[in-house]
Amino acid sequence: MNLVEFMTNYGGLLMALLGAALATALPGIGSAKGVGIVGEAASGLITEDPDKFGQTLILQVIPGTQGFYGFVTSLIILSKIGILGGSGIEVSVSAGFYIFLASLPIALAGWGSAISQGKTAAAGISILAKKPEHMFKAVLFAAMVETYAVIALVTSIIMITGIQL
Repeated sequence: MNLVEFMTNYGGLLMALLGAALATALPGIGSAKGVGIVGEAASGLITEDPDKFGQTLILQVIPGTQGFYGFVTSLIILSKIGILGGSGIEVSVSAGFYIFLASLPIALAGWGSAISQGKTAAAGISILAKKPEHMFKAVLFAAMVETYAVIALVTSIIMITGIQL
């Protein structure tokens, strides 16, 4: 089988799988980075005040949601193309490319927003250290960044579910 035949037969599937991979990988990398940033900041506070572990953990978990959003998007893609159900639907090159493009909002926004959210939550550790009664403000600042990940998630889902294979 030559390259043209291969791409004709499997190009759509490959593009859709690439979209699913990016939807999982990029927000996952961003979430790992964001959670790590907060963990570094929280470790310093915990050495001084171990009783604040639970509160720092709340701030650390927040940047991890983008990785989850990417994973959910991938599951939707895999279900759409029949890999999850085991039916293996034939995916045209144009449909596969559309699915790939539909994965980009969560892939890119999830990646960037998770890192930004980690930085914001890490700054919230300073609030927790100096004024623990203002913990909710730190959570709110970090949650504001989440808005853009949610917009990206909804956009990707609408685009993916809207395509006819």
